[in-house]
Amino acid sequence: MSRPIILGIVGDSAAGKTTLTKGIAQVLGTENVTIICTDDYHRYDRTQRSEIGITALHPDCNYLDIMQHHLSQLRIGQPILKPIYSHTTGTFEPPVYIKPAKFVIIEGLLGYSTRGARDCYDVKVYLAPPESLRAEWKVKRDTQKRGYTEEQVLAELDKREPDSEQFIRPQRQWSDIVVSFYPSSEDEDQANGHLNVRLVLRPTIPHPDFTEIIKFGNGNSNSAIRLGLDRDMGKPVDVLEVDGHATLEQVNKLEQLICSDMPHLKSICDRESNPELGKIAGTTDETLQSYPLALTQLLITYHMLKATQIHH
Repeated sequence: MSRPIILGIVGDSAAGKTTLTKGIAQVLGTENVTIICTDDYHRYDRTQRSEIGITALHPDCNYLDIMQHHLSQLRIGQPILKPIYSHTTGTFEPPVYIKPAKFVIIEGLLGYSTRGARDCYDVKVYLAPPESLRAEWKVKRDTQKRGYTEEQVLAELDKREPDSEQFIRPQRQWSDIVVSFYPSSEDEDQANGHLNVRLVLRPTIPHPDFTEIIKFGNGNSNSAIRLGLDRDMGKPVDVLEVDGHATLEQVNKLEQLICSDMPHLKSICDRESNPELGKIAGTTDETLQSYPLALTQLLITYHMLKATQIHH
C-alpha cells in the first residue's frame, strides 16, 4: 500500500489558501484529493475566544497535538475522525470520518507550527501576499461570506497583528516554496485579476530547470517572466517572477519547461483538459483567468507528482 502524498499550504487569514488549493485539487482530479483545513482544530469557538481574549492564530487556541497526530496517521494512509469548525456560525459541528485519498492537501494557519507536523509533508508552500492586499481580500471575503462589517474586519486584523507576527509569518522559513501575489505598480486597480506572482524556490526540494527562462528573456529585466537569485530569511534562493500581463506564448514556454521534465504531466499542461487552471472569481462574480496563478498551481502540482515518483 503506497502512502498518500501530502501538500501543506500555510498562510495568514485570507492569504488565498483556498483559491490555490481548489485549483490544484482540480488538476489532480478532485476524486484523488482529500482537503483538510487545520482551522478545524481550534480549541475554542468564536464566543469562547472573545470571552478569553485569545485569537484563532494563537497556538494555545488550537489542538496542535491532535492536528499533528492526525497528520501522521494520514501520512501512513490511516483514516482520522476530524473535528469540524464552521466559519459561518463560529461553532463546532460533529466530527467527520476521513480516509485519505492519493493526495492530501492540508491548508490553514498553523500547519508548520510543530516539528512533528512539518515532518509529515512532502511539499510545503507558504503564502505571503503584501499585507495591504491580504487586508483587502479579507474585508471582501468576511463581509460577503461571513456576515461582518468592514469596520469589524479591520478591527479584527489589528487585534490579530501581534499573533500574525509572532506565530504565522515565522512559518515561512519552513516552506519549500513561498508564493507572493502582488499588484503591479502601474496597475493599482488589480480588480481585473492581473496580479503578478513572485515564487521563492528553496533548494529543499528539486525544482524544474528554469535556466532556459534566462535565454528567452534575453536577460531583460523588463521581461514578463524573470528568474533570479536572492536571499529569503537569510538563505540563498531562486526567485521566479511572472507578471500578470505575460502573454499566452510566454506562459506556454514556461509550462513546457515544467512539463517536459515529467512526461505524465502532459495531460495537465493541456489547457483544454484543465480549464480550471488559474481561474479566479472577479469582483462582480465573473471568472477571470490569471496566468501567474495557473503557473503557480502547475508548479505545485508538478512537485506533488514528483514526490509520487520518489516514494513509489
